[in-house]
Amino acid sequence: MTELVRNACSFLFVPASRPERLAKALASGADMVIADWEDAVAPADKPAARQALEQAGTHLSPAQRARLLVRINAFGTPWFDDDVAALARLVARGACGAVVSKAEDPQVLARVACAAGPACALLPLVESLAGLDAVDALARAPQVARLAFGHLDFQVDTGLRCGPREDELLPVRTALVFASRRAGLAAPVDGVTVDTQEMQHTAADTQRALRLGFGAKLCIHPAQVAAVHGVFAPDAQSVERARAVLRAMQDAQGGVCVLDGRMVDAPVLRLAEQTLARDAWARQRGGRALA
Repeated sequence: MTELVRNACSFLFVPASRPERLAKALASGADMVIADWEDAVAPADKPAARQALEQAGTHLSPAQRARLLVRINAFGTPWFDDDVAALARLVARGACGAVVSKAEDPQVLARVACAAGPACALLPLVESLAGLDAVDALARAPQVARLAFGHLDFQVDTGLRCGPREDELLPVRTALVFASRRAGLAAPVDGVTVDTQEMQHTAADTQRALRLGFGAKLCIHPAQVAAVHGVFAPDAQSVERARAVLRAMQDAQGGVCVLDGRMVDAPVLRLAEQTLARDAWARQRGGRALA
């Protein structure tokens, strides 16, 4: 599995039934693109969407294929087996892996991993109470790179009626973060923002995700990508503060010290290192966009 999917901050959906949008999505600056065989495609169109994505994939460069994920239909649907077979062919040609919708059973993840091969990264999408109940087992399943949260379907499944701030979902989001940490995974991927017009909503949702310990966000419109990146990339003041913490700890030879009147110890150092890692990823992304 590639480090790209573990470090990615933005995951942009594109309907697999609209292959002409795939190149635009890959050119949007999103870290990863998810070609959707599930919700974005009507039942009658799913076979054609599967074929269209396989055909479109032949025109992508190796670097583009490495940024491509596919959201497959859920286990138990009429399309699951054909999706997995097509996924295996795409992964063999260099695609990154799959977002597994309605993930509830680690044995299903193991089945997908076995069929698609060891190069296939999996992102289980927790969208139900059963998925939440199994979240630790899902996180530890073979080839899982990160967990993702499908908060809209989760509300439907549980009957929740969330307010604008979605405070009702805070325990669920925290559960995904903790399960990821226990399994040694990268920070999970938060759900979509349905407002594609006002980017302050996307930014606010992303700030909440960052505060809660998420490391990425699902996007449904290319315009949301920059807003997501703007939150996950630390500002210049935060980066300089982190560098100052590292210098202070080096001068103290790893011991506790004081910087600008504030104690600096091992946890503060770790937070500074995380800030610099996020900055390094943002700079790397900028270099990739210019290449």
